Amino acid sequence: MMGVKQRILNILIAIDQLAWVLLTLGKGHPDETISAAAWRMEQQGKLAGRILRPLIDALFRPLERDHCWRAYQSEAMGRQLPDAYRCR
Repeated sequence: MMGVKQRILNILIAIDQLAWVLLTLGKGHPDETISAAAWRMEQQGKLAGRILRPLIDALFRPLERDHCWRAYQSEAMGRQLPDAYRCR
């Protein structure tokens, strides 16, 4: 059974993903968080990534180091996927 903390986290991630798609006027990946996108864009040498990634990482520093890199890794490895969608 899913706990209350996980449900709240799921809602926050969904809001984050929606915000990213809205901010990019539909150009952003629909399953990508702003943090993961910031890391990806910085690695691509884009100005938005070079600005956003350090800001986001600074905001999350009290909770987690290297937040954007961790968010990108989570997306790349499909860690957020339910068991039913994971390759076995």
